[in-house]
Amino acid sequence: MSNDGNKFWKRNTAKVPGSIQHVYGAQHPPFDPLLHANLIKAGNKPPPATPGKPKKATTFQEFESTTSDAWDVEDDELLAMGAQNLNIEVVMETANKVIENHSRQQERQRQDDSLEVEQREEEPTEEDPEDQDLDVEEEVERPHEGELPSPEVSFTSSPYSDVRLVKSHSEAPIGSPKDAESERAALHRQRSLPHRPPVIPLVARMADQNTSGTPAMTEREASRLDKFRQILAGPNTDLDELRKLSWSGIPRQVRPITWKLLSGYLPANAERRESVLQRKRQEYFGFIQQYYDSRNDEHHQDTYRQIHIDIPRTNPLIPLFQQASVQEIFERILFIWAIRHPASGYVQGINDLVTPFFVVFVFEYIEEEVENFDVSSLEEEALKNIEADSFWCMSKLLDGIQDNYTFAQPGIQRKVKALEELVSRIDESVHRHMHQYEVEYLQFAFRWMNNLLMRELPLRCTIRLWDTYQAEPEGFSHFHLYVCAAFLVRWRKEILEERDFQGLMILLQNLPTMHWGNEEVSVLLAEAYRLKFAFADAPNHYKR
Repeated sequence: MSNDGNKFWKRNTAKVPGSIQHVYGAQHPPFDPLLHANLIKAGNKPPPATPGKPKKATTFQEFESTTSDAWDVEDDELLAMGAQNLNIEVVMETANKVIENHSRQQERQRQDDSLEVEQREEEPTEEDPEDQDLDVEEEVERPHEGELPSPEVSFTSSPYSDVRLVKSHSEAPIGSPKDAESERAALHRQRSLPHRPPVIPLVARMADQNTSGTPAMTEREASRLDKFRQILAGPNTDLDELRKLSWSGIPRQVRPITWKLLSGYLPANAERRESVLQRKRQEYFGFIQQYYDSRNDEHHQDTYRQIHIDIPRTNPLIPLFQQASVQEIFERILFIWAIRHPASGYVQGINDLVTPFFVVFVFEYIEEEVENFDVSSLEEEALKNIEADSFWCMSKLLDGIQDNYTFAQPGIQRKVKALEELVSRIDESVHRHMHQYEVEYLQFAFRWMNNLLMRELPLRCTIRLWDTYQAEPEGFSHFHLYVCAAFLVRWRKEILEERDFQGLMILLQNLPTMHWGNEEVSVLLAEAYRLKFAFADAPNHYKR
């Protein structure tokens, strides 16, 4: 890439820290056909850069003043920037993968159709009248070999229907016998297909070990669940033992009560828990009555407006979070927290931190999959309890990292600097490679600290990660640094293969974690613990 092109890329990435290709980290597939078409038309040639090297931001305030989230950019501008800047090889590689996957699906469909034909031939020769209708329909619809379909024949396909040529209704008069027969045959075929729920993209699925929809437990998992239940059943829960057991993951069945205990929301004494829950829930809804009506007041309306804009963008691929009642719950939680913490107020990114608590506490009341769960089917009292518990546990979390969100976000500044120093000691090759191509840690790690890696990992992985964060002393404020270092070095091979600024930024903002589950997170946590053991009590070891 030319130097001018490099400068152009850097100016635009400074404006949009979220990747153009992948705004929500692990939550958006990178390939967009419209974007691809624009790329082909544009020839992937960036406009010439203005002469002279742009001034680098020397302070965090300067960096922040030139930075805006991707959602601050209009859609048309975002597409135009993508068309100018994206590496065509990256896009084409993604496109080829999509095409290959589609071809494999079509081949499987053809094999299924062939098997169905063979089975039909083996059946008794006496035909059902509806089968005769189906044969007539297929005979009429297929063009002769070597011919293209006529304009009146349209090709339709669906992941869950037969790929076939469908006769246009314009070809036969409305209400004709042939049209009625075709419709009956199509309806018969459709009814024979098994019902399938809406497809949830892999990155948005939470059916992964101890989260939801799990298979039968192994003996080891059943044994761990029994240990949790024994600890929780005592009159006074041994929190140290609970932390030790929780570090390696918490079974879904006991995760809600365990998170409440480890966060400090509930007392260890079992007799006091019910009274504490009632008091805290009443206190939260007292805040709602006292403060929520002020959301449209002049001095609060900007805060509420930003919350109202951000909520629909929270986990957009998971239908649960697109329900109006869930979004109203999130608005209340975030608004009440913001006005009760004026030192920081609401900051973009805090909205993400509600979702793990909400999902975990929903599991306290349901057994089925959560992604498509309709919360309106819950009793009103249960939904209120979930809302209040989510508020208090999120508040406990933010109490430990509030300097991440106060003016100029000093907590994030310190952690990004510490991450850079740590990586320079544990993997000097990666560190030198980043500096060689002028990649600043703040350009990618700001989001890692601001959102606690929630934009980089599927939600199921975040929940597993937070099991350990709850169990680890200062997990969110201190241990997270070592997790980020281990996460960066995890992609060492891919980082060293990139040979320009653009490629590195696309990689670091679109790390391929959508297939990750508990196993990958456990390996990441083990490496982070090793780094903490080596460096946490000897900070001079990672200072040059």
